[in-house]
Amino acid sequence: MGPATSATFTRRVTRLLAPEDAPALAEHLTESRTFMAPWDALRDDRFFTPEGQLTQIEEALKGHAAGAAAPFAILGDDGSPVGRITINGITRGAFQSASIGYWVSKSHNGRGLATRAVAEVKEYAFGALALHRLQAETLLHNTASQRVLKRNGFTPYGVAPQYLKIAGEWQDHVLFQALNPEAV
Repeated sequence: MGPATSATFTRRVTRLLAPEDAPALAEHLTESRTFMAPWDALRDDRFFTPEGQLTQIEEALKGHAAGAAAPFAILGDDGSPVGRITINGITRGAFQSASIGYWVSKSHNGRGLATRAVAEVKEYAFGALALHRLQAETLLHNTASQRVLKRNGFTPYGVAPQYLKIAGEWQDHVLFQALNPEAV
């Protein structure tokens, strides 16, 4: 057999989060602090340090070990972490559902990394985790994140008033969901 001529190989943009990611994530969070402030909870200064990020990563990995979360790094072209995407609140039983949250640094924003990361994590959630449903929430005016979700087959299904405290204020969010077509 000859070599494949039409195959396209795409590098994955996510991998399981690791403690070694703390310095790079802290650097990207620091550089993006003002850029992400309108979309994030208020954070203390320690959050933006390597030590603060190591604490966040260790907590996320504990959630992963308990089966409650799946935390991933979003990788830039050189393979280093430039953001995060996490499957949170994994609930089994009759629900078989979870939510996702993600961010990409300002310097790597607009390159399609969030779209690819959501696709990979959705595949993992519906495949390896065998979940029935994924949910994501965005601020009403976060059209960029809404485009990422819609490109990945998420559909809006409602608005949650005063859903999360973002930028110091309780804010309304659009709720999105994707259903696993293979779930039984």
